[in-house]
Order: sequence, then structure tokens, then C-alpha cells
Amino acid sequence: MQLVDIGVNLTHASFASNPERVVADARRAGVSQLVLTGTDPADSEAALALAERLDPSATLLFSTAGVHPHDARHWSSDTATRLLALLRMPRVRAVGECGLDFNRDFSPRPQQEQALEAQLELAIQTGRPVFLHERDASERLGQILRSCRDSLSAAVVHCFTGDKAALFRYLDLDLHIGITGWICDERRGTHLHPLVREIPRGRLMLETDAPYLLPRTLRPKPRSGHNEPAFLTAVLAEVARHRGESEQALAEHTTACARAFFGLPAPQEDGAVTDATQELRP
Repeated sequence: MQLVDIGVNLTHASFASNPERVVADARRAGVSQLVLTGTDPADSEAALALAERLDPSATLLFSTAGVHPHDARHWSSDTATRLLALLRMPRVRAVGECGLDFNRDFSPRPQQEQALEAQLELAIQTGRPVFLHERDASERLGQILRSCRDSLSAAVVHCFTGDKAALFRYLDLDLHIGITGWICDERRGTHLHPLVREIPRGRLMLETDAPYLLPRTLRPKPRSGHNEPAFLTAVLAEVARHRGESEQALAEHTTACARAFFGLPAPQEDGAVTDATQELRP
């Protein structure tokens, strides 16, 4: 069984001492590929550099390049130039993390929208898919995406935590959905239990958002309290249970979906790599 973790903050300080161990543990757990999330230009550059250092073969670790809505207030023309340079690198597979966060509002909403629209233009220019963040802003995000959706190759709402109306709004826009350990949280994630059944095959992907969102179903819990890509198996188990699928079946179609979305090669048992970008075309 092979899994793809589509959202890992491997540049986070909690992983700085031994990222090699984190990746090795993930592979032992069956998480064969990781997409490292970039949240601002410097972090995006660091994510790419880390992927290149840990995976010279360019078959296991990939990255994104973008500006998180929390940092949208720092957007400038230099930001766009740095991101465009990154997006031209073969290992950088998506624009983002970008989007809207009307929950914390760390950046003013007009600046969030401006930064998002600029990054959507980069996605159109480069043909890269978009890795989206959204909190308490699904209606506005839907409005912005609707105006340019036909020009985007693909987009995923990562770490989906919304309600049924938000889910169907995104599915109607032909978006992908990323599910994290939020679904394992009995305090705030139970509303996702029936909703994951509504996500069609070819639209569903799994992620940890490590080191955040440690699955509360995980036993034993790590002493650090930090989430890791190796724990994606706990997300797999919870999603499979609520979709009424076997873990094997869920792993197969979410992995095929992730590889098609990001254009990832498929590692083989013998270490060889084949092109799996045509495995699944939603």
C-alpha cells in the first residue's frame, strides 16, 4: 500500500533537527511521496532546497510555492517574481499555499484577495494546479475561483473543514478536496464523517498538514505532540471507515488521484519509477 501526503510543512522548526528521520519513518509507514508546502517566498525556496537535498532522485519529495493568506500583507511585485522563478522548477508542482482566511484575519481581507488573485494568475501562466487554504471564506473563495476556473488546470482545497454547502460549492467548481486529521477530532471534526462519503473518487486526497493536526485517534501518541507524515495512516483509517471502503481501496484511489493532480511519478517496488500522471483523469 502506497500513500501520498499532499501537505507537509517539513520546513517547520519542529523538524529541523532530523528531517531525514521524518521522511524515513513516513516511507516505512507506506507514505511513499510527500509534497512539501511553501507558505511564503523564503519558505517555498527552503521547501524546494530541502526536497532536493533529501531526494536527489526527484521521485519522492516535491514542493509547492506560494503565499499563505496570513502573509498576504507582505505581497509585492518581488514576491511574484520569486514565486514565478520557483514555479518554473520541475520539482515545484503547485501554486500555494494560497487562499483566504477570514477566521484569523492576520492580513486584511482586501490584501488576501489581491494576493490570491495574483497567484491564480501565476497558476494560469504556468499551468500549475493550485493548493488552496480556506477558513470561514468559502463563499468568497468560490466567487473568485468561478471567474477564472476555466483557465486553471486544477485546484485542491487542502485541509477541508467546511460544511456541506461549502463542499458542494467546491465540487461544483470541479475542485479537489484534501482531508486531514481534522476528521479524527471528536470535538470539532465529526461533521466531516458523513461529508467524506460525498466526495467522488478522483476528487479526494489525503494529507497530514504536519506538524499540525495530530490525529486524536492515534495510539500511542508521540511524546513531541507533533504530527508527522508517517501518521497519515490514521487519517486513512478514519476516512475509510466513514466512506465504507477498505483502507486498501481508499489508498489506491487517493494515491492515484494525488499523482495525477501533481504529476508525480509512481515509485515501484524495485526502486524504478514510472510515469503515473495518466493513471487517473477525473
